[in-house]
Amino acid sequence: MNHSIASARGDRVNQAYEKLRELIVWGKIAPGTRIVEIEIAVRLGVSRTPVRSALHRLQQEGYILASGAGKQSRLSVAPLTREDARELFGIVGLVEGLAARWAAERPPTPRARLAEELRRLNAELLHATQEERPDHELIFELDTAFHRRYVEAGAGPRLLSLHDAVKPQAERYVRLYISALVDEIGTSVEEHEEITGAVEAGEPELSQRKVEKNWRNAAERFTRVIDTLGERGSW
Repeated sequence: MNHSIASARGDRVNQAYEKLRELIVWGKIAPGTRIVEIEIAVRLGVSRTPVRSALHRLQQEGYILASGAGKQSRLSVAPLTREDARELFGIVGLVEGLAARWAAERPPTPRARLAEELRRLNAELLHATQEERPDHELIFELDTAFHRRYVEAGAGPRLLSLHDAVKPQAERYVRLYISALVDEIGTSVEEHEEITGAVEAGEPELSQRKVEKNWRNAAERFTRVIDTLGERGSW
């Protein structure tokens, strides 16, 4: 196969994958929704071939589930459930905790710059939650940016790749339920400051524990909200 043709085909698959994953993560395709290949192809404006490959990849990553066999086989967007949230948040905590540990092992000067950036983001996050009408999307973006900053500072390419595969799955929960948790963001802000202080002080083990604690507490907060508001797409 001509290299340029293969490259173009790969680009189409990646584009279909990114667009479809974004639709799922942002809730534009709701949890539990049946996925029909031709409908997705029309929606994305591409042929069925890259969509098929993208769906296979999303299925491997847990965004899409398959049920039945043969002609009865069907695909659907993975539901948002209590147990899935607990598992995902636990995994993200382990991955980000390791990244924070490595970030805390960096020399003092880059650690100080990192801490300054983290405190700025955390202050913006706190301010956003105190607005009379909080912007949920802004809150999500600031919280994501805070975590992403120390992950990028500490993680190598393999850990970053793992983070990129898992974190968006957890973000599905954040986007859908964040409006019910705005009043509790202050607790998360305090935990963020503990993470920042540990990294700045060059305490690898403490940094890792603080991140894992932050995500463990987040899992408890989200499962409590899910118990109240209900799971999505698990029918």
